[in-house]
Amino acid sequence: MPSGYWLVRLLKHEDVRSHGSGNIGATNVWRTYGRWYGVPVALVDTLKGFVPAFVFAQTVSPLAGVLAGAAAMVGHARPLFLRFEKGGKMVATTVGAFLGVAPLVGGIGGVVWIVVFLLTRYASVASIVAAVSLPVSAVVLGSSWPEIAFATIAAAAVVFLHRGNVRRLLRGEENRFVLLRRSRARGPRPRRPDVRIP
Repeated sequence: MPSGYWLVRLLKHEDVRSHGSGNIGATNVWRTYGRWYGVPVALVDTLKGFVPAFVFAQTVSPLAGVLAGAAAMVGHARPLFLRFEKGGKMVATTVGAFLGVAPLVGGIGGVVWIVVFLLTRYASVASIVAAVSLPVSAVVLGSSWPEIAFATIAAAAVVFLHRGNVRRLLRGEENRFVLLRRSRARGPRPRRPDVRIP
């Protein structure tokens, strides 16, 4: 479900893929249309990974949860409803999937993303560092082998999808993220005339 594409199409009657980075993920939606669009997309993309991973992990097996989460991630990168064309970079969906099958690992990944993002203002850097933290956290916490394998493959996939960002970072061309758009500059207020009281 390409939530970023659908939300912008529904409310703005535009194709988000024709703006910014051409990505349907929350980062490009937020950067292009503001936080009131970006935040809902981020939440839906996270739930998109969490719900199938959690449901299958609880009702079938942990391995089934891993496979369901992985399927949601692949579906986000190549959405069925966009004819398998380029989708998002599956960062939020990956975090959601891990919250469903390995909550501590997913939680650590989410915290790492937030901290790195606040320090650098680069969503790409935060995404790459958070992705790399997943297999490290899985090993340190003694997760099962399907979860460790899932974390390793997911991290590699996220880094691969950000290869263009890495090239721009190395060239110093990557744009920093702006959380709040500044209002247009206003001219100086007219000075009030001095009133002298006799």
